Amino acid sequence: MTETISGQDIANAIIRVCNALNTQKDYLTSLDQAMGDGDMGITLSRIADALLDYASETPTADLGKYFMGAGMAANRAAPSTMGTLLATALMRMGKEVKGKNELTAQDLSAMFAAADAGIQQRGKAKPGDKTIIDAIHPASEAFAAAATTGALAEAGAKALQAAKDGLASVTPLRSKVGRASWVGERTEGRVDPGCAAFVVILSAIVEPSST
Repeated sequence: MTETISGQDIANAIIRVCNALNTQKDYLTSLDQAMGDGDMGITLSRIADALLDYASETPTADLGKYFMGAGMAANRAAPSTMGTLLATALMRMGKEVKGKNELTAQDLSAMFAAADAGIQQRGKAKPGDKTIIDAIHPASEAFAAAATTGALAEAGAKALQAAKDGLASVTPLRSKVGRASWVGERTEGRVDPGCAAFVVILSAIVEPSST
């Protein structure tokens, strides 16, 4: 039987993500202070608070509309670079599952890929630029490969490991995009806050016991 994810499962996952982002607010802020304008943790906490309200109040009968609404809520809460990128990801994900009230592995793969493509397009970044893409892109590819033959939990675990590996692979590099690129060589050897934020997000989704 095909594994499916219900609307309530999605709402629960969003709540876990929001709680994790609030918990890791200071950690993400400290990473961003070393490379950017230092507001990453604050921005993500504002988005988390908005999405906590959204997830608890919004019906999940149409998950396409649900994700698109979540994207708009994120954008209203934090009209910033990261807010725009996350809003774009959520809305692109929603477009992939219009009218559906439960999701299969194939749906999740399509949503993952859409989020990856949307952030690359909106952020004008690509793998290797030392941005959130360096965690999202390999995670998306790993999930898609694993989901064709394995259980969703296994696919999620492989995606998370790929995100962590992606973060580690670009940590020695110099940031090429955004405010962090202005810092130049000082970004070499530092953890990218966008990658770290995505690892926090994905960990909350695939490892519920850790949040």
